[in-house]
Amino acid sequence: MFRWLPALLIAGVALLQADAPENQASQDQPPAKSKSGELQKQRPKPAAGAEEIPPEEDKALTNEEFSFNPLEAEKWVRVGNYYLKQGKLRAAEGRYKGATRWNDGSADAWLRLGEVEEKLKDPQAAREAYSKYLEVAPDAKNAEQIRKKVARLK
Repeated sequence: MFRWLPALLIAGVALLQADAPENQASQDQPPAKSKSGELQKQRPKPAAGAEEIPPEEDKALTNEEFSFNPLEAEKWVRVGNYYLKQGKLRAAEGRYKGATRWNDGSADAWLRLGEVEEKLKDPQAAREAYSKYLEVAPDAKNAEQIRKKVARLK
């Protein structure tokens, strides 16, 4: 049962001895100082023939490029509707805003954005969204009702 214990100890000692020359070399060099006098960590330099690999970029942090894409806008509106049914107003607001960036002429996205902004108690943003909805769809069935909302929100 304890046969593996000596093997584990020997492997650990071997690993420590293998790391010892690297640690000793880095201890021989004094740490570099910047102009402000702060100590900087020294990075290992790549080999003479090796190329330096750039760090990976986090794709989630990059800004998304929006261009005219009505199918993508429709998808964002559907996801916004899902969030609205769940009661997640901020998430729905973000999806509707994204849908208006994908397709500036999406009347449904502007209408839904106005409704969400109104529920979030942001009358100025709701008025802007409803006004844009009226620009995009001036002869919609509910245009008169939306005009009354815009007048009331002023």
